[in-house]
Amino acid sequence: MNHSLSDRVAQLGLNLPQPGQPIANYVNYVISQDQLFISGQIPLQDGKPAFIGRLGDSLDEAQGAQAAELAALGLLAQLGHALDDDLSRLVRIVRLGVFVASSPAFQRQGAVANGASNLLVNALGDKGRHARTAVGVASLPSGVAVEIDAIFELRP
Repeated sequence: MNHSLSDRVAQLGLNLPQPGQPIANYVNYVISQDQLFISGQIPLQDGKPAFIGRLGDSLDEAQGAQAAELAALGLLAQLGHALDDDLSRLVRIVRLGVFVASSPAFQRQGAVANGASNLLVNALGDKGRHARTAVGVASLPSGVAVEIDAIFELRP
């Protein structure tokens, strides 16, 4: 496997964005022993929130999956920053949390979350396979449709 995350993402025809900056009193990530915890990432286009709305109201499932993929691209940008673009330190993604702004009737959060999961597996191969939780919520920061966070296992 190519050990440059930016190269792996480029092979998919995508570019890693600049890592987003915290908008409140927290940090983008924390490394504790052999684990990397990445804070919630929202879908950003040109540094601005994208995919505003709720699934089942103003957005459909396909748009939700696109939002999740875009948020996952931000997650990969944070991973690349934390590891200085060197995937040789990555053992695997342990857990992905996906929060989907949903109308009460929308029940396809898992399908929306696949937008993120598919990108992570395509970019990282087996290291990208993960446990996952997909939860419907009433609203998310900046009115976006999806927010994701993750825990990664690292080599010491």
